[in-house]
Amino acid sequence: MKTTTRSESLFSEARGLFPGGVNSPARAFRSVGGTPLFFQSGHGPYLIDADGNEYIDFVLSWGPLLRGHAHPEVVEALRTQASRGTSFGAPSEREIELARIIMRLMPGIESLRFVNSGTEATMSAIRVARAYTKRDKILKFQGNYHGHGDFFLVQAGSGVATLGLPDSPGVPAPVTADTLVVPYNDVGAVREVIQRYGNELAAVILEPVCGNMGVVPAEEGFLRAVRDLTRENGTVLIFDEVMTGFRVASGGAREVFGIEPDLVTLGKVIGGGLPVGAYGGAREIMELVAPEGPVYQAGTLSGNPLAMAAGIATLGTLLDTRTWDALESGIRDLVDGLRLAAHETGIPVRIQRVGTMWTVFFTDQPVKDWEGARRADTDRFAAWFHGMLQEGIYMPPSQFEAAFYSSVHSEVETEKTLAAARNVFRRL
Repeated sequence: MKTTTRSESLFSEARGLFPGGVNSPARAFRSVGGTPLFFQSGHGPYLIDADGNEYIDFVLSWGPLLRGHAHPEVVEALRTQASRGTSFGAPSEREIELARIIMRLMPGIESLRFVNSGTEATMSAIRVARAYTKRDKILKFQGNYHGHGDFFLVQAGSGVATLGLPDSPGVPAPVTADTLVVPYNDVGAVREVIQRYGNELAAVILEPVCGNMGVVPAEEGFLRAVRDLTRENGTVLIFDEVMTGFRVASGGAREVFGIEPDLVTLGKVIGGGLPVGAYGGAREIMELVAPEGPVYQAGTLSGNPLAMAAGIATLGTLLDTRTWDALESGIRDLVDGLRLAAHETGIPVRIQRVGTMWTVFFTDQPVKDWEGARRADTDRFAAWFHGMLQEGIYMPPSQFEAAFYSSVHSEVETEKTLAAARNVFRRL
């Protein structure tokens, strides 16, 4: 039995300092119960908590640690850059180098702008899309998360489109009045929105593979239909790849589905774990961004040289196709083994995976939208989460989050994880 006395003490102290004791709600263990772990270090695929317990990590800072914790090449890149300066508030060559890597991996991006977070990226992409189309309304999907910008925090309406209502106190109703919400994977609902609001609709934004209701991929034909409908209507299509970028494939969702959006938002992975984001796409849209155009967006730390250095050391490895092939092979073995372990014990699970993102849903039905995700057995997931934690496996503390795999997870970690899963499934 792992003891977490130090984490419990630190959490008690943190509750007097931070709202809920954390600096992001996803860390709070609210949906699984118990006390969140405080970590003191990470190396490769492992995390060490404040009590000295070691865990195989499948959260990986919610995705960006494609090369695991404290990879020597990433650490050296950061050390070298830190010795030269941590922030200039001026251009540096590293911005150009990382942008060229991103554009080689995602050739549909003709121009981009670095920012400091995924939320900044999505907010900025919406602003430039509205300027480009000279329209105000946007369409998003139930269960898709695009950061905490006010106009994204809307209640998910049932059925076809409903005008958005604030989903958080502090968000004025007029701010979300131009946000429309429809079920994910529902082409008919998208078509109805465009028929009703077409000449007012500036943008459709979506996760091509959802990661914020658990891993839920776009069904066959869905993205193609949305692409065709938006193009016919003169509406900007935005792929939010803050989570999926370089996680579902080395070239992102475009490579998986063969669909080219007008704009893409990125984050997490492109900084190798440091705060960073980006938005980019068609040059004719991006040329509206200041100082080239009238759409204002700025950031003192945008293109921060530390984040650029870590991103270069992380994404540069994907230029070698063998890197992604090895990732695919490793995650396939892990997920296949988990499916078998659940089947042997008769536990109804649905493991959904795209690339290096995956989720264990406790349901016997496919999950294709938010309503399907909500029907999963969250109580059983919580029991599974804590069981795996006691076995030394750190999974996302929510049924509705994605797990991740890295290039430093090996057959050793896979076998340990499968042995732990078999034990926990039997206990369930």
